[in-house]
Amino acid sequence: MNEHLDPDTLAIRAGIERSQFNEHSEALYLTSSFVFESAAKAAARFSGAEEGNVYARFTNPTVTAMQTRLAALEGAEACVATASGMSAILSLAMALLQAGDHVVASNGLFGATQQLFGNILSKFGVETSFVPATDLEAYRGAVRPRTRLFFIETPSNPLTEVVDIAGVAAIAHEAGAILAVDNCFCTPVLQRPLQLGADVVVHSATKYLDGQGRVLGGAVAGRKAITDEVLKFLRTAGPTLSPFNAWIILKGLETLRIRMEAQSANALELARWLEAQPGVSRVYYPGLPSHPQHALAMQQQKSGGAIVSFDVEGGREAAWKVIDSTRLISITANLGDTKSTITHPASTTHGRISAEARAASGIGEGLLRIAVGLESVDDLKQDLARGLAR
Repeated sequence: MNEHLDPDTLAIRAGIERSQFNEHSEALYLTSSFVFESAAKAAARFSGAEEGNVYARFTNPTVTAMQTRLAALEGAEACVATASGMSAILSLAMALLQAGDHVVASNGLFGATQQLFGNILSKFGVETSFVPATDLEAYRGAVRPRTRLFFIETPSNPLTEVVDIAGVAAIAHEAGAILAVDNCFCTPVLQRPLQLGADVVVHSATKYLDGQGRVLGGAVAGRKAITDEVLKFLRTAGPTLSPFNAWIILKGLETLRIRMEAQSANALELARWLEAQPGVSRVYYPGLPSHPQHALAMQQQKSGGAIVSFDVEGGREAAWKVIDSTRLISITANLGDTKSTITHPASTTHGRISAEARAASGIGEGLLRIAVGLESVDDLKQDLARGLAR
């Protein structure tokens, strides 16, 4: 059925399985376990001989509905939901990699993702080479005999670098490796990496998929051969998405397109305004012609997205003055909310990585990142103008 429906319909209808009560809204199943009709039924469920719910660590009807809906929107064969975006990345890595394996990753990754690949997985014998995000030859040159995974984030956090998904996919597949794309910034509304050659996408569902900053969640979607391995890890290790959080994300998916389109339009207007402001030395936004990968972004994305970053003259002191002068925009590192947020990446989201790594990623002390919400753009401009004037 899903193959013949528009994404707008899938966002509302995919994954609905009504109970005996024939409810209209998706049901929320708050239970840790499920009762079986007989010992034989229990054995069949636990062995996998019979499909159905077993234990809420890895099966729950509400979570299954959310997984089905997101898979339909991404054009994926299957999806596994997790407790957070970082647990989605960890689950993917643990499912696919072992000691001695090698990962090629873009150097513009979110700070916690860099920590995971660079510092945590390395303790278990998995080595990662970080390469310039937009340099295809750097990806090719980093390949080793035991390269198993390519991991990219596009647009990147916080500089919105745009990676050529099809180009990196070709290099990964030539090496016999898998390409995973963090699609958090764009969501399937603006970008569908699987159609461009990626094997799997990961999400922090905490962000735009929920859309209102209410719950944590993550997801891995792609080829079933990959998600099956992720599910094996989740079944044992338990980085599980709660049914309540899955239900919240399900409802968020219903309004995903209209939110993404409206927030992206706001972001473009704000980015154009920021480019004209004294004290702003550079604006990073894929929807602007001044962005280095603007043409590529317009090929593989439907719009520039809702994240705008910019450098202010005067370094950290000036950047913090802009933040502290705001009265409307929320000072928080989260993004994807209907409420606009502002943060200083060098001291928050990327504060745990080394100064050298931040410099390599282009994250300076004067950089600010705004996740643009649904407020009036004129009000957002006024809120920022106060700090920029100082």
